[in-house]
Amino acid sequence: MPDIHTSQQISRINDVLYYIHQDISKELLAKELAGIAAYSEQHFHRLFKSVVGEAVHHYIRRARMEFAANQLMFDTQSSVLDIAAKSGFSSVSSFSRAFKSMFDRSPGQWRISERQHKNKPFLDDKEIAACYERLHNMPVPKCNIIKLPKRHVAYVRHQGYGRSIANAWQTLTTWAILQGRDYSQQFGVHHSNPAWVDLKQCRYVACIAIDSPILCRGVVNSMTIPGGLHAVFKLQGKYGELLPQLNNILEHWLPKSGYKMLSTPAYVHYRKNQFLAENEQFELEFCLPITLFN
Repeated sequence: MPDIHTSQQISRINDVLYYIHQDISKELLAKELAGIAAYSEQHFHRLFKSVVGEAVHHYIRRARMEFAANQLMFDTQSSVLDIAAKSGFSSVSSFSRAFKSMFDRSPGQWRISERQHKNKPFLDDKEIAACYERLHNMPVPKCNIIKLPKRHVAYVRHQGYGRSIANAWQTLTTWAILQGRDYSQQFGVHHSNPAWVDLKQCRYVACIAIDSPILCRGVVNSMTIPGGLHAVFKLQGKYGELLPQLNNILEHWLPKSGYKMLSTPAYVHYRKNQFLAENEQFELEFCLPITLFN
């Protein structure tokens, strides 16, 4: 029988996840995370694994490795030592062991491998793979470099990238209707890069803008999407075409842009949401947090 969690338990673990992803490079001690959740450390470990599906130290390490994989591939001007430090590791040796255990390649081998390797996890999805074959050589649209405001949002977390994301959006919009809140400003936070993270493991967050606090939190919680300098791309298409378009931006535009990604997550601002539209069409702005190389 699956575990049944209370709204309070889910809310407190969501607070911890939000804290972890604010800065994946900082020291993330279980005792401190348990304090954020307001549980004993022993109970926190049990509850985190029950809610999230993996132990907290496994989750943190996987999130750090996914971040490091992005940085190694797209920030070619930073050394492996610098990226290890940004990923929360105090030594290159421990970083290299952890990286190789996850990706079967050392950080150096990962960096020099061809970017357009054929074993992208999202190609296991036949529908997305067909879209990739059509779109992977399409020109990247011109972007605008904009300083975006921070966004106060209500959100529902979802693991896995696919049509099941519609369930998170249904939960969130139903909550908004019951609360009498506007849900026209919709955002999707992309924590994972499906070019090397299995679609079932990708972490996605469905969000709507809010202008007043949530008084009773549970499955729906609140957070702030960081503001700052972003490269903003206007994209459109149908379900299955977004991931290939995002992949083109990261593989073709970013390495030549003179910018590097920040550790804060990229997100999309929906004008038309493929997970809510009957025809599965999307119109959106992809917002990639960037900075200049030091």
